[in-house]
Amino acid sequence: MVFENSLKIGNGIYTVKEISRILRLPYAKVNTWLHRYWDGRLGESYSRNYSWKVDNTKAVGFHTLVEFYVMMQFSEAGVRPGQVLKAHQELARIYETPFPFAQKAVLEGIHTDGKKIFLRIPDGTISLDGTRQLNMDFIQLFFRKLDFGAGQLASCFYPLGKNKSIVVDPGRQFGHPVVGETNIYPETIYNLHKAGEPPAFIAFTYEISEQEVQDAIEYCKLAA
Repeated sequence: MVFENSLKIGNGIYTVKEISRILRLPYAKVNTWLHRYWDGRLGESYSRNYSWKVDNTKAVGFHTLVEFYVMMQFSEAGVRPGQVLKAHQELARIYETPFPFAQKAVLEGIHTDGKKIFLRIPDGTISLDGTRQLNMDFIQLFFRKLDFGAGQLASCFYPLGKNKSIVVDPGRQFGHPVVGETNIYPETIYNLHKAGEPPAFIAFTYEISEQEVQDAIEYCKLAA
């Protein structure tokens, strides 16, 4: 199995703070999962860590960013971490990827009967017992915000949905959210907005549409 989470251009670089901001997950939970499970029990499975050091903090690649959201939803549904990790390892074997929860077929195969979470796989079905019902709306909405590329792994994430222009693309700006087809950070647009510049002027200055300006402002307000 090839491990593709190395620190290199095209994988994206996301610190705990950035994961929390982009996915709108509690910082403490993200930090705990990264230290205890990704670099602990999951990392042991592949004889290396899922993260690396960046400016005295831990960071991960794009596919781990995607997996965070899915595995956190299982956690919220009351599925024990050990069960999630066991399913992760089984799916990693089947799909030959260290990032099975970023795999299109896996995300499409998640369903629930209100008591258990099921993952459809080529070999059958994996069952994950939880204490609370999984909110399938969250999973389905998340799925619709993803594009998939080679090997049917997630390739881009649209935090506001695909009808908006903000995109997290690991191949651009080290995976930092950008505006549309540009390399412009939403924060750049938002700072001009906070300084009192009108959307029309900002759009003209950066050669983007006024709608893209509004998308950048919306993203930054929600991520604050």
